[in-house]
Amino acid sequence: MNIEKIKSLNLWPENKKTTTQKGFDELENSGYNLFYIGKNADLYSCPGDEPKVLLVRSDRTSVFDIPLNFEIEGKGIIQTEISNFGAKFAANNGIRTAILDEKIANNISVAPRCQLMKLCKALESNIDGEIVQFELIFRNYLTGSLFQALQENKDPYGLDLPNNLKEWHNFETPLFTPTTKGLKDEALNSKKVRDTFPEIITSLEKLFKDFTDFAKQRGIVVVDTKFEIFVDENGKWVLGDEVLTPESSRFIALEDFEKNSFISMDKQILRDFGKKENWKEKSKTLKAGEKLEVNVPKEIKDKILSGYKTIFQRLSK
Repeated sequence: MNIEKIKSLNLWPENKKTTTQKGFDELENSGYNLFYIGKNADLYSCPGDEPKVLLVRSDRTSVFDIPLNFEIEGKGIIQTEISNFGAKFAANNGIRTAILDEKIANNISVAPRCQLMKLCKALESNIDGEIVQFELIFRNYLTGSLFQALQENKDPYGLDLPNNLKEWHNFETPLFTPTTKGLKDEALNSKKVRDTFPEIITSLEKLFKDFTDFAKQRGIVVVDTKFEIFVDENGKWVLGDEVLTPESSRFIALEDFEKNSFISMDKQILRDFGKKENWKEKSKTLKAGEKLEVNVPKEIKDKILSGYKTIFQRLSK
C-alpha cells in the first residue's frame, strides 16, 4: 500500500511531511518504499493492499526533541529487540499493540532493526473544548517536571499532592499524569482523562504495575513510562511501537538506585551532557531538516549502548 493510498484512508497525519528520498536498496527492491524520515526511525510503505507499514530503526540519536548528527552503532538493533520484548509483555497482559508478529525476510541485512506495524490513527478526544492527542504517563517516583511543579506550588494534573514530598518519593499507587502530544506537551487533568478512557487507563495501570514488579525482580527500577495509544481499522485501541522501552520509560539499575545514584540506563547521560553543552540554546538556530552538530566523547556513546544492552539482557533472562 503506497503513501498516497495511506493518505486517502486518512491513516497519515496531514501535518507530517513525507519524503521522495529512496531508502535501503534491498528494501526498495523488495517493494518497501521509504516515505517518512523521523528523528530516530524511518517508515516504509509495504507491498500489497494490507494497511501496514515497515518501521526501520536507525542508529541516529536525539535528545530534547533535537535531531543530532550523532549515531550510536548498534542502537537501532537493540532498541528493536527491547521494543519486541515490550510488545510481547503487553500481549501476555491482554493488551494489543500496533506491532505485528509478521517479520520481513531474514536475508535482508537490516531485518534486525525492522518491525512490521499496523497502520493506525492516534487516539483523540475532546478535552476542555479542544480535540487533543495523548501521552499517557505513569510514575512510580516523584522526580523531574512533577517534582519541579510541586516546588513551585503548582498542580498541573489536579492530583492535590502535598508540596512537602521529597524528591524520589515512592508512590504506593502509580500516579497517572497525562499530557497532550504535540509540538509542546501540555499537562491534562488526570481525572478528566481517566473518566474519558476508563477501560484504557485501568488496563495500562495494571500493565505498568505488573511490569514494574517484573523488572525489579530482574534488577531494574522503573521510574516512569509513557504510553501512546492508537486506534486500528476496526476501531480498537492499541499501543504504539515504544512499549516499555528506554525510549518511553526511565530505567535505573537496582544496584545504583539503592546507592541513591539515579542515572537512567539510557540516554540520560547524553541529556546531562547536552545540558552542559547548551544544546537547547544552540538548536534554536536550526532550520527545518537540519541537525545539530555535536561532539560527544566515545565513553558516553559506549555507556549508552551498554545501558541498552543491559536492559535487554536483564528483562529477557
